[in-house]
Amino acid sequence: MARNLFTEENFQRLNEVIEANRQKQGALMPILHEAQKIFGCVPMEVQKIIAEKLLIPLSEIYGVVTFYSQFTLEPRGEYVVGVCMGTACYVRGAQPILDKISQLTNTKVGKTSEDGKFTLEATRCIGACGLAPVITVNEDVYGRLELKDIPGIIEKY
Repeated sequence: MARNLFTEENFQRLNEVIEANRQKQGALMPILHEAQKIFGCVPMEVQKIIAEKLLIPLSEIYGVVTFYSQFTLEPRGEYVVGVCMGTACYVRGAQPILDKISQLTNTKVGKTSEDGKFTLEATRCIGACGLAPVITVNEDVYGRLELKDIPGIIEKY
């Protein structure tokens, strides 16, 4: 990955977040959210620091990070491309679309491209079945897709 997330500045920001929240009831979730904003993920190194400073077992923090889908252990790309693989999308051609996006972004499902630009995810139903097949790029939603639409969409990003 092209960017270094583990800078002294980022660890300093994490310490400031921990200090600002440590005495508050339910401090762990806001700290984890801020840690993810700072580092782009919540890797083990960051979890260890939070555990030490909050006096919470590392296993408990790891359990929270892996339970909630908004947290990730690995850095995500600038653009997270989600291909809905729910039944309606799958039946209407989501798999070839996923394969094409994988090819165009040079990344595999669940991984981030070498340049840090794209993370590719195969998602569960996103509730837009009438628009099947559907992909999302961050907050942008694209529906009623055909394979020929994909290069133009990826090119935008």
